[in-house]
Amino acid sequence: MKKILGAAAGSCVHVAGIINFLQIAENIGFETKFLGSAVDAERIISEIKTFNPEIVGISYRLSPESAVEIFSEIKKALLESIPASAIENILFMLGTTRPVSDALEKAGLLDMFKYVFTGGESTEKIKSCLMQENLQNPLIAIPPQNLIGRVYYKKPFPLLRHHFGRPDFNETLRGIKIISESQLLDIISIGPDQNTQEFFFHPDEMDHKQDGAGGVPIRSAEDFKKLFIASRTGNYPLLRCYSGTNDIKKMAEVLLRNINNAWCAVPLCWYNELDNRSSRTLEESIFENQSVMAWHAGRGIPVEVNESHHWSLRYSSDAVAVAAAYLAAYNAKKMGVKNYVSQYMFNTPPETSFTMDLAKILAKINLIESLHDDNFSSLRETRSGLYSMSGDFNKNKGQLASSTFLQMQVKPSIIHVVAYCESEYAAKPEDIIESSLIVSKVIENCLDGCPDMKSDPDVIKRMKELTGDALLIINKIKELDYESKFEDPLISPEIISRAIRKGILDAPHLKGVKAAYGKSRTSFFNGANFAIDKNGVLLSEESRLESL
Repeated sequence: MKKILGAAAGSCVHVAGIINFLQIAENIGFETKFLGSAVDAERIISEIKTFNPEIVGISYRLSPESAVEIFSEIKKALLESIPASAIENILFMLGTTRPVSDALEKAGLLDMFKYVFTGGESTEKIKSCLMQENLQNPLIAIPPQNLIGRVYYKKPFPLLRHHFGRPDFNETLRGIKIISESQLLDIISIGPDQNTQEFFFHPDEMDHKQDGAGGVPIRSAEDFKKLFIASRTGNYPLLRCYSGTNDIKKMAEVLLRNINNAWCAVPLCWYNELDNRSSRTLEESIFENQSVMAWHAGRGIPVEVNESHHWSLRYSSDAVAVAAAYLAAYNAKKMGVKNYVSQYMFNTPPETSFTMDLAKILAKINLIESLHDDNFSSLRETRSGLYSMSGDFNKNKGQLASSTFLQMQVKPSIIHVVAYCESEYAAKPEDIIESSLIVSKVIENCLDGCPDMKSDPDVIKRMKELTGDALLIINKIKELDYESKFEDPLISPEIISRAIRKGILDAPHLKGVKAAYGKSRTSFFNGANFAIDKNGVLLSEESRLESL
């Protein structure tokens, strides 16, 4: 074990910070020794000689003026008492206030410290710095570059992911470097513009007036490679990108080869004539989406099927959203996926109450995780719903924090951070950093101990109700195989498409869409979204299905 010597220097008696620092170090395998408060330079030097630490942590939280004098004395004593070659092998860390840090920098005394903590750093940030210094091989100090390894590396803290793609390519390139160096995100999700998603392999069909619409314009495989290279700093975050809306298998190859795509994200029933994001028919796109799942499964790459929230974004009933979550995971499993990333979007629709939201997510979890076996497991990924954000950034920060608190009830492995500004514009690096700090603090508080909201009787009642309703929907889809034509109707593009056209899976916002039924109505009662009839009367799921 490497050794850390810790002390509150000079006349400083504030020891909470240094004790917490040493406790974090002990928890990850360091041997520590604490000298106490108000430790003078002479004793620090004496203990360095006898304890022979690899790291010395010094804390000082008094006035900047006295700090300059005290650290001048410590530096002088070091140089006079310990050979320069020995000092070079000791790493110094400082815990202090920002004014003291500024004063020491101005006096030329800050350069003796490799790390300076001024109170705003998360436990995870401190832990990350210590873990890097606890490894002899600097290459091993780079966090794992695959999703599963990174999850276990970071536990119990969930991985943080954020979407990033500015309308200008070079701005995005610079931003990825800034975000990586902040060491706050584990995953940067590249957000390409619609031209990239739809016409990457057909540039002659692009409408260049739309360049930068919805994300960063990426026009070549080399562009992807540049973005990846920009991320090779800081904590070396994983990169990932959506699969596109056309030629999605070819795009998968480009992403794997150029950004080591951390996992595939593909819908089951979308990005086609249903939402006008490509010209593919419903049946064609389902088949192609399934083939992309299988392609990644064959290469051991995790897969996310971002399906369920597409229904909720279009105000489907909660029961339809839960059924869609199960159907997506079921299809992934049948395509051979072993590691499934299950995204749970909270606050969607935004009228959903926290109580009913938690119940809906738990119903999804119950059904999806009922599919687990030796060959299939899922990681829980949660996020705040963008529609729950307003034009008031202060309110959005409150929404982000409270939503994260709710998400922590389901112990996610990944939290997809949604910046407080994204209701107005695509997040910039400074927005992402601030939002990630907000989320990190909520996570820390929850990990320290939090009441269990899952035991609320209203949550349990609604969760059971939704689980039963979703199974009714799934069984109704199976019944569409009238002639027992398919070995497994739940993975048949023809049957799934038929379920959408006949309204078994439907949403109010699909009205007028030729590929959908588009006649369902929903409304909120006590914070939950239910199907209703033409008179506004609440429909049970059984009644809705019988009425089709």
